[in-house]
Amino acid sequence: MKALLWAVAFLVVLTGLILVGVLPIPLDASYWAFAGLVLFIGIIVDAKVPGAIGKALDSRAVKIRAELDEARKLREEAQQLLAEYQKKRKQAEQDAADILAAATREAAQLADEAHKRTEEYVARRTVLAEQKIAQAEREAVNEVRANAVDIAIEAARKILGEKVDQKSDAALFSASVEQVKSKLN
Repeated sequence: MKALLWAVAFLVVLTGLILVGVLPIPLDASYWAFAGLVLFIGIIVDAKVPGAIGKALDSRAVKIRAELDEARKLREEAQQLLAEYQKKRKQAEQDAADILAAATREAAQLADEAHKRTEEYVARRTVLAEQKIAQAEREAVNEVRANAVDIAIEAARKILGEKVDQKSDAALFSASVEQVKSKLN
């Protein structure tokens, strides 16, 4: 209220000075506009509008500062999350590479084992086949020998049957029996 009273007092004194003629200012529309402006400024100052504007601006600045702080915090959290997820991604990539390397090693070991087992199987089958072949050869040789003995016996019988008579047959038989007895003892 003091500002309004000072403004009114100023205008009253100024108007009095103009009317007395101390100040050579005409009392026209520009003077009354000036007087209205002085009264308006007095009312605004008296109503504490500048303080209210200052408070509003201060509260707005506080809100903006708080929003900026919140945005900064959110940005820092986002950067931390990004760094964490990048670290997790790198770890996952490393884990995948380790798994792939282990699988490759295991596959190579399995292939080596399969190759060794195949070689062992082939070696066993080869030995078995060689044994069967050797057995078949022995059987064939024995069969050929048996057939040769049979043929030789038959041929000897034919030849002896044609050349030997009954007396020489008995003598030959006795000599053979003696020879067999001597060899058995």
